[in-house]
Amino acid sequence: MELFVTILELIGTVAFAASGALIAMKKHMDLLGIIVLGVITAIGGGILRDLILGITPPLAFRDPTCALVATATSILLFIPYIRRPLMHRERLFDLVLLIMDSVGLGVFTVMGIWNTLLFDPDRSIFLLLFVGVLTGVGGGMLRDILAGQTPYILVKHIYASASIAGALSCALLLRFIPGYLALLIGILVVLTIRLLAAHYRWNLPSVKNV
Repeated sequence: MELFVTILELIGTVAFAASGALIAMKKHMDLLGIIVLGVITAIGGGILRDLILGITPPLAFRDPTCALVATATSILLFIPYIRRPLMHRERLFDLVLLIMDSVGLGVFTVMGIWNTLLFDPDRSIFLLLFVGVLTGVGGGMLRDILAGQTPYILVKHIYASASIAGALSCALLLRFIPGYLALLIGILVVLTIRLLAAHYRWNLPSVKNV
């Protein structure tokens, strides 16, 4: 199970780092800006999670693996051979960003729940949901704030709602099925809702359309 969780965390790190790097490129940042945004997106949610749980210093500062993977991912996307097709094809850029952001959201939502269980086995369902969602959306929020745009959580395609649904599914299923299945189902729920919301342009009611 430990290896499975590690693999999931690395997948989420690559996905979120890619989404951060893509946003940075869209904002015409230099290489350092792209790396910073990629790393912040990848580890930001985990840092917020650890601070809430009282884990200090946060795990991201004890083990640099995720930060290094995020840095490598950001640099890879900066390579002209990879960067140019993305920057000159808007539909491809939007699709890659959607997929990477959705994968990262799903993975880190369930990782937040899993780490909370390890830290506090006598957890409440509210704590699991709160920390799971915070871990999932935290990195993206920091990314959007640093990029000078309204965070996705507030305006885009059922973003936080997808995280809540995935967190709830994972937290409930962990009581009845093996952990790896509960984590995978939670990720799948987030991915499904995010992709359907983007395709059908689902959004919660807002001031402009109420």
